[in-house]
Amino acid sequence: MEFKKDNTFVTGRLKSMTYAFNGAVKLIRTEHSIMVQFSLGIFMTIAGFYFHISQTEWLCQTLAIGLVLSVEGLNTAVEKIADFIHPNYHERIGFIKDIAAGAVFFAAMTAIAIGLIIYIPKFI
Repeated sequence: MEFKKDNTFVTGRLKSMTYAFNGAVKLIRTEHSIMVQFSLGIFMTIAGFYFHISQTEWLCQTLAIGLVLSVEGLNTAVEKIADFIHPNYHERIGFIKDIAAGAVFFAAMTAIAIGLIIYIPKFI
């Protein structure tokens, strides 16, 4: 299969968006961690409507959800590439995968902090 670059602006961007959308769907359908995080994102969105959060809170919440899903997607890509390059366990590959997982941890902790800042006052 030969790759042929589309040099036209509009159709090239539309193809890029199609590939990106298909990648997002593959992530949601095949990766359990993304399934959980995507479900939590939907739950938090519903909570936002229920608690009538402010515009600023919506911005923070949306950014937090997007951050976690994006970093988890990058983590998955790193893991898939590492497994492709070296399918058996290797200490250096494990180190790389741990670092990528650590990035997800930071994003998730940030999202949890944002969620607590937004929703704890709603319960108090």
